[in-house]
Amino acid sequence: MTLSYNIKPALVIVFLLISATCFAQKEKPKNFSWYDDKPIHFGFSVGFNTMDFRITPSLADMKVDSLFPEVSRLNPGINIQIVSDYRPAEKFDIRFLPGVSFGQRIVRFYKNKVLVNEQQRLESSFLEFPLLLKYKGNRLNNVRPYLIGGLNLRYDLAGKKEYDEDKPIYMRLKRADLYYEFGPGFDFYLPFFKLSVELKMSNGLRDVLVHDTATRYPQYVKSIDKMKSQMWIVAFHFE
Repeated sequence: MTLSYNIKPALVIVFLLISATCFAQKEKPKNFSWYDDKPIHFGFSVGFNTMDFRITPSLADMKVDSLFPEVSRLNPGINIQIVSDYRPAEKFDIRFLPGVSFGQRIVRFYKNKVLVNEQQRLESSFLEFPLLLKYKGNRLNNVRPYLIGGLNLRYDLAGKKEYDEDKPIYMRLKRADLYYEFGPGFDFYLPFFKLSVELKMSNGLRDVLVHDTATRYPQYVKSIDKMKSQMWIVAFHFE
């Protein structure tokens, strides 16, 4: 989990620096924001993610020579979404952002605190359907902070019904999962459009591991009691 611990504080520091810069600004002319006055407006979004698992080891398999699972290396992924924004009140927006996201997670196993050579590379290609509530703070010049949270239904197109005997992957993931998401963001009002920079944590509610073991290496699945998804997302919305 070393990379995870390095990325998360860095992202938080970036947002704190942006926040400090915003509130240090002096009053200056505001860019016109016609999109904030409309009840409905649209846009698109691109972003980057790191996918993770919250793994609970199996107590039934806790023996002296048993395997201990851990996601010890995270890899960057990408998100692409369409933004649909409905404004029911001055400081609240309801946002629907259907799209796709791609990424992978590598699960490593330890035996007696020694890393086992084999690892499981689990790739995911999600269709996602987030429905989020956005609460906006007061606008300062051409910047406005906000908080966002809600639910996201994801369907993993890379999930497999059967094991592939030609590939050394002995774990399978369920396709559907429901996530809850929340995080801060900033709206930057530019002359011709609005750019929003957003950091979100997304936690899956379901145990996504298929507990049917493969013929070869069944100990990988047996060593895990529950495995829930987690994602960190930095998104750039253009509206």
